[in-house]
Amino acid sequence: MTSAQAAVPAGFGRYRGFAFAFSAYLLWGFLPFYMKAVAHISPYEVVAHRVLWSVPITAAIVVAQGGFGSFLTVFRQPRTLAMGFLTASLISVNWAIYVWAIGSGRALESALGYFINPLVNVALGTIFLGERLSRAQVFAVALAVFGVGLMTVESGGLPWVSLALALSFGVYGYLKKTLPIGPTHGFLLEVVLISPLALAYIGWLAATGSGHFMGTGKVTTASDTLLLAASGLVTAVPLILFVYGARLLRYSTIGLMQYIAPSMIFLTAVFVFHEPFSIGKLVAFMFIWAALVVYTATMFSGRRG
Repeated sequence: MTSAQAAVPAGFGRYRGFAFAFSAYLLWGFLPFYMKAVAHISPYEVVAHRVLWSVPITAAIVVAQGGFGSFLTVFRQPRTLAMGFLTASLISVNWAIYVWAIGSGRALESALGYFINPLVNVALGTIFLGERLSRAQVFAVALAVFGVGLMTVESGGLPWVSLALALSFGVYGYLKKTLPIGPTHGFLLEVVLISPLALAYIGWLAATGSGHFMGTGKVTTASDTLLLAASGLVTAVPLILFVYGARLLRYSTIGLMQYIAPSMIFLTAVFVFHEPFSIGKLVAFMFIWAALVVYTATMFSGRRG
């Protein structure tokens, strides 16, 4: 440890972690507006561009940090490569479901998924990281499960969009915390590993005239090109902020903060996108919110003790 590092207060890392994570969730909260703007484009094409445009942005950050040489050494570590491909696959699935859900008028289900996600993080922290839950925290999880059950009855079927988003991102966050490289390096590794598939798909779209980028399709517009080019920024920036925050905070704390983005998505879905919102759905959401309130209270009371 250097003298500069030693001079940093012990709690400073937690404050930085909070700032990183809060910024990430705030940006994710505004993401539905971007997704609505690209709703006429195939979710797979959007995801492919998110991958490709994230590569130069993240690589530039790694180079600026002076860590590109250490990044290249990762390609001599088979276990890290395998873990990176697994996390890349999980986040790609998460992106595809989310893009499709927002464009299909299912932002409320997306919000529910990310409301559930903190409780998924709690479960993962308990099972794999040895974080013990109090009775109140178990009660919070039970409230959330009951809320999901109500939503299932109200919707006439299992809210698979919500569950898929919660599980894919929860497991992704857990694996990112255990990935043996830095957060920016880890994200760069992910997008580099799946960029050949993304490039091949975009090339196929161009060859068949069905793409939406740079005149490669029959219905390409300048706004489509700009929106797809911007996908790297809207993808890389909040995700890098998130993984930095995850490294500096307890996993349960990250789960606690996760309600910021879904709250914004929920308000956007109801008051901006005007998606149907029945009394039954309101009651289901209230159980989820109650679960978060109970869990939040236990976290703060535990810290005071």
